[in-house]
Amino acid sequence: MTGAWLGLYRGGIAWESDLQFNAHPLCMVIGLIFLQGNALLVYRVFRNEAKRTTKVLHGLLHIFALVIALVGLVAVFDYHRKKGYADLYSLHSWCGILVFVLYFVQWLVGFSFFLFPGASFSLRSRYRPQHIFFGATIFLLSVGTALLGLKEALLFNLGGKYSAFEPEGVLANVLGLLLACFGGAVLYILTRADWKRPSQAEEQALSMDFKTLTEGDSPGSQ
Repeated sequence: MTGAWLGLYRGGIAWESDLQFNAHPLCMVIGLIFLQGNALLVYRVFRNEAKRTTKVLHGLLHIFALVIALVGLVAVFDYHRKKGYADLYSLHSWCGILVFVLYFVQWLVGFSFFLFPGASFSLRSRYRPQHIFFGATIFLLSVGTALLGLKEALLFNLGGKYSAFEPEGVLANVLGLLLACFGGAVLYILTRADWKRPSQAEEQALSMDFKTLTEGDSPGSQ
């Protein structure tokens, strides 16, 4: 629907023209909402698969999301530079930079703890709740920032015609509702305890070994 809005009412997308700006909303929706949301759901959708497989897929989706979002940021800054527009003055732009920085830091820390082989099992276990919390928070901030940007674009492009129920405004409003519903659906799935990934045999063994080391229990007492 984002592509339809940009194609029908904003002229489409082209990098070396005035249409360069349109790459920004499309890339941000694909990267920081669609791909990030699906990355968060990997451990729910593939909850019975091997953890190594789901972990790699989770990390790859986040990498793709980060790269596509970076393209979207480059597009808007380059467009502003060519047009002589000011940068980072609106609430949308402040929230956008905050979300991107938090997402990048979250990815770096997550890679260091869960994909890089040097992190200990105990360290991963202690950090996992924070990783899950910040992942969901950054995703919801991404949805909120997209809604701010959508409203800002409509006010700039339509002005007073926005209140006259212009077709573009109606389509963009529906897009905003769908983004909000997608964010709510992802959050609902993440919070359902019965859809969480059950511990596999190898994870239970690692957990038991960790408990033995920290509490002094013998394997035979379990």
